[in-house]
Amino acid sequence: MVRANGAVSLRELARVVQTSEVTVRRDVRALEAEGLLDRRHGGAVLPGGFTRESGFPQKSHLATAEKTAIADLAASFVEEGEAVVVGAGTTTQELARRLARVPGLTVVTNSLLVAQALAHANRVEVVMTGGTLRGSNYALVGSGAEQSLHGLRVSRAFLSGSGLTAERGLSTSNMLSASVDRALVQAAAEVVVLADHTKLGTDTMFQTVPTDVITRLVTDEPPSHDDRAATELQALADQGVHISVAGPGAGAPAGPGPGPEQVPQQQRRRDVPPLPGQRRTHGSGGHGGHHSMPPGGQSQGGGGAPSSPQLRSTGSLGGEPPTARVADLAPRRR
Repeated sequence: MVRANGAVSLRELARVVQTSEVTVRRDVRALEAEGLLDRRHGGAVLPGGFTRESGFPQKSHLATAEKTAIADLAASFVEEGEAVVVGAGTTTQELARRLARVPGLTVVTNSLLVAQALAHANRVEVVMTGGTLRGSNYALVGSGAEQSLHGLRVSRAFLSGSGLTAERGLSTSNMLSASVDRALVQAAAEVVVLADHTKLGTDTMFQTVPTDVITRLVTDEPPSHDDRAATELQALADQGVHISVAGPGAGAPAGPGPGPEQVPQQQRRRDVPPLPGQRRTHGSGGHGGHHSMPPGGQSQGGGGAPSSPQLRSTGSLGGEPPTARVADLAPRRR
């Protein structure tokens, strides 16, 4: 299947061979040890070394359910009348489809696929960069793209990439793409990274967004057996990144208000904001409502690490209600 398609997802493999993803993951690991394929982003690709990047057709079939949940949640952070930057990628393309419903929005992008998703959106203005077309991901790159972003200022940048670690931040395997992503970041007051759990702990050649510049990570809930992803999430939170996890299992709201049976599952949220004094100044110029302290302005105390997450219930963070529940991790230290 990998030889025929270039890439395949673990979920699709499990369906075809009628076994569990745990079994498939073990078999893929064995095939990788024999040099027959490489494990990538919730699936497998043909072996090609550290710098190899799957093309868009291959990426679009990997972790599709996770990307959908991430896009649903990320879209809820965008408010009517905002100006945002959306980078290239399969997850950001899913986000763009949802942004088409936000009136008065201005979207700056270097992605032909993002622009296409918004082309017929009512009351959404699309601004494209210049540059040279990179066919593998339908993105405009090069000096033309970077120069067109000079002097631009928007509230948020939504970016994806090939890997994300607490040590290096977001990275990609292509130098031209990395350079344009850095220019997109410079244009934004806040930086929101969209990355499914399979990218957590993965490091690729070219750094695009250092960890201390990332305002928020929107990801899906890692499987219970994926210790690497869970460890990486906590490490990112410890460095001040606000983590929003989309998907089942995040739990119902805490505190006063209707009980779980009275709240539709897709509207349930639980939020743990960053500890007071822990946030970076980068991003202070954008919309920061979802970075606020708990109601009443009460501190979580002490500046030290809480013994366990303290929960508060919140509503939607702007736009349409998210279609997945959210669990947010607060940083324990700087």
